[in-house]
Amino acid sequence: MSRKYKFHNKSGAYFVSFATVNWIDVFTRQVYFAVLAESIDYCRK
Repeated sequence: MSRKYKFHNKSGAYFVSFATVNWIDVFTRQVYFAVLAESIDYCRK
């Protein structure tokens, strides 16, 4: 994600989109899903 975009409304809902390298199947392999889930939990805190 570009560093130039800033989210100023902390109570707003935002949509974030991204792509993976070589189209790794993130949601079907448990090890990749766990890393992604932990990262999202960290950002939410």
